[in-house]
Amino acid sequence: MRRSFLRPLVLLTGLTFFLPHANAQVNGSGQKPYLGWSSFSQQTLDGNFLTQANMIAQSDALKASGLQEHGFVYINLDSGWQGSFDQNGRPIPNTATFPDIKALVDHIHANGQKAGIYWIPGIEQPAVDGNYPILGTQYHTQDIVVTPLARGNAFGGNPPNPYHDKIDFTKPGAQEYMDSVVALFSSWGFDFIKLDAVTPGSYSNDLSIDNRADVEAWSKAIAKTGRPIWLTVSWQLSQDYASVWQQWSNARRIDDDVECEGRCATLTNWPRIVLREYDDVGWQHETSTTLGWNDMDTLDVGDGALDGLSDDEKQTAVTIWAMANSPMYLGGDLTKLDDFAKSAFTNDELIAVDQSGRPAVQVTGGPQPVWMSKQADGSVYVSLYNLNGLPSKITVRWRDLGFRSASAVRDVWNRINLGASPTAFTTTVLGHGSRLLKVTPFSTVSAPAGHVYEAESATLNGTTYVSQCSACSGGAKLSYLGASPTTNNATFNVYVQKAGTYRMEVDAMTQGPRALVYTVNGSHPATLNMGGGSFNLPQATTVPVTLLAGNNAITFGNPGTYAADLDRIVISGDGSAIAPDFITYEAEAAQLSGTASVGGCSFCSGGAYVGNYGDGSQNAVTFPNVTVTQAGTYQLEIDYTTSGPRTFYISVNDGPASPLEVNGSTFDSPVPVLLPVQLNAGSNKIVVSNPNAGGYAPGLDSITVGPIVGTSSLTAAITNKTGPDLLRIWQLSLTNAGNAAAQNAHLNSFTLIPTNAGTGCYAKPALPTPLPLGSISSGSTSSLSMPIAFSPLCRDDDTYRLQAIFSANNGADVGSLTSIETH
Repeated sequence: MRRSFLRPLVLLTGLTFFLPHANAQVNGSGQKPYLGWSSFSQQTLDGNFLTQANMIAQSDALKASGLQEHGFVYINLDSGWQGSFDQNGRPIPNTATFPDIKALVDHIHANGQKAGIYWIPGIEQPAVDGNYPILGTQYHTQDIVVTPLARGNAFGGNPPNPYHDKIDFTKPGAQEYMDSVVALFSSWGFDFIKLDAVTPGSYSNDLSIDNRADVEAWSKAIAKTGRPIWLTVSWQLSQDYASVWQQWSNARRIDDDVECEGRCATLTNWPRIVLREYDDVGWQHETSTTLGWNDMDTLDVGDGALDGLSDDEKQTAVTIWAMANSPMYLGGDLTKLDDFAKSAFTNDELIAVDQSGRPAVQVTGGPQPVWMSKQADGSVYVSLYNLNGLPSKITVRWRDLGFRSASAVRDVWNRINLGASPTAFTTTVLGHGSRLLKVTPFSTVSAPAGHVYEAESATLNGTTYVSQCSACSGGAKLSYLGASPTTNNATFNVYVQKAGTYRMEVDAMTQGPRALVYTVNGSHPATLNMGGGSFNLPQATTVPVTLLAGNNAITFGNPGTYAADLDRIVISGDGSAIAPDFITYEAEAAQLSGTASVGGCSFCSGGAYVGNYGDGSQNAVTFPNVTVTQAGTYQLEIDYTTSGPRTFYISVNDGPASPLEVNGSTFDSPVPVLLPVQLNAGSNKIVVSNPNAGGYAPGLDSITVGPIVGTSSLTAAITNKTGPDLLRIWQLSLTNAGNAAAQNAHLNSFTLIPTNAGTGCYAKPALPTPLPLGSISSGSTSSLSMPIAFSPLCRDDDTYRLQAIFSANNGADVGSLTSIETH
């Protein structure tokens, strides 16, 4: 189904071979993804950051950090360095902030590093208005623009005064102008150029802009310098024109900026990271040493809490980037580089994954995706992710990866050998956590044949319709799925001989984040969140699906917003696949009462959330059929959005409501909170509200229910309680029963829920998690004092349901404590 970007090469023998397009890789600058740092992330926090003095400080900090010896050598200036134009209409620095840009580049080079600069397609209005002579030609800047003036890039305004004017590369002097600009950058010594606001892309598929000719011109200009200058084109490039980006650049940005840019209180956050995993599915086959690299944007993992990510989330981010072979460039302030980044980016085994030149492909998708990358030596990198917020057990069957067993498994983050693994690898993975393995496979197996169900043969409902799609299976796809809880859907009649869990490949397409929500035989909906760069090129992702013997109805739609377009599904396997042990319930598919309403949310699961509820118990979100197989205590993950403090009230099976205070800095990005709940076997009702007048609840994205995870080498207990009634100090003790030290231990979460909810009593830990616990030697115990604030209505004999989650060894050892505790 993939397009071929090969062209014929006819030899004198008369034989025809196929070789990749020649591209900017031949300059020698892009044989491996680059490693370094970019100024833009810090610029989003400090508008005055981009100065020559600060760039020198960052260069010096990189040299002193220890990362440079492991390949991190680029120091890239982003937007804001330019001040005016020279006598040939070429951009030159703002001398107030960059008094001597060549001296800056010389300093960077003297530190053993490479220097990068930023510009955009087209030509700015002052350079056109000045009608400057183009260097080495008889032409002037007004001779090369489109007339009447037109937008030169995605940042341009509307004609007649776009400011960023479009260049007509059919006109003489146009290529020469680009040659002169790149020659100027080269004379300063720059080794890297980021060309931003490129279309089709940058949120615009307006072909009246169309910067494909610009990218070609910049690449040709770089070649004329004779220097190996890296060219990245940015941002959220359209995959429909991947062959152009591959031919003329070293890398292409496949999504929007990863930074919050004022939309949250930190550099980035988890939803912006996980979107890159979704995006990479569509682009995974478009990247290699000859095709150039998929650029996932800045890796903001070095500034401590300011990054907006926990260490577990940072580990997942680095793993996503490394498995994709994306360029890895840090943001933030290198003079404050944290211990996580220093440890991660001096791990040569980890860096080798990114530099392998063999980008990973997704084997299994959904909330627990698995990716693999086959290496030249026969080994395989395997990454496992838990995109949910609650810890879960994940099992990878080797046969799903194409081999029978693993003769050796190595933990890349911890740099330890785990031994042989006969048929599968099972691990507990923290919420938003990951594992990265290097596996030595033994004995190949063939993938089972699947049964194809074309989307155009499904039963359609509502406004959903069949549209043409030349790259799709059968030449057609389904459009306008979703935006309704009951209509605008498509149902497949799927037949299997025996009941069980199968693997369902879903071929769909989107440009930007969208989701398909599907039900099987009317059961609980499941959400397949997606990203991508094209509505014309299908991407394939595979998820487990449990079917009955005989005919099954699988219905695709989306209750809150428009879904991705759908090409087909493929059902394969013998019914022995592993079903997930959690269920997610989208808020937009729940029962809404009173003022509660659905709103769009690009970073939310399913693309929507519920807001405008609370301020009275009549305005609520009810999940009427939360189903578990047996009674017991479960993990309940609530994904919410808020800007400022707000309070949930959670009621289970019409019991009294427990308050849950939360805080946040943005309504566009959901955050998980975990709490233990007691559920009955079968169906349960969970109501989320805020009965207090004027007490609006946070936005609600979804809830997820899963079993409590067990412990491994680490065990925990509450060993002491001291202090006054309203601020008790509980001592949590962790014991390492393993035969090796538990490195980098953390208390990941600590939640107390009163068992007698509704009395006005609540308990709140006074310290935010995660909390570091250091290393715990084999057989040793480490203790943490946790202050607990109790409300005045709490009594000494009140009891509380406690759930604590803890981990060590970069999330390789995960345990939990669940108990009933008194005050």
